[in-house]
Amino acid sequence: MSKRVERGFTVRSELGLHARPAGEFVVMAGRFESEISVGNGREWVDGRSVLSLLSLAAGRGVELRIRAVGPDADEAVKALGALIERTHAEIGSSAAG
Repeated sequence: MSKRVERGFTVRSELGLHARPAGEFVVMAGRFESEISVGNGREWVDGRSVLSLLSLAAGRGVELRIRAVGPDADEAVKALGALIERTHAEIGSSAAG
């Protein structure tokens, strides 16, 4: 039986969910067995598609919901949510190091 987990996270980066963090999100989502979806209250998109994530146009302060369905759903939502809530400074420092 597949487990389903869903939680909301606030975009903290000054630039919002732009190309670099969306790309990081997709790479991280690919490490999990669970099916990953991301929603903004109006629509849900595939969490493994950069273009779909960018279509949400999630700026700073927007709440995104992450839904995972599968055996590692808890871990997926926790890890992906932490990525959504990173600040721009944290994103820049992770790319440099």
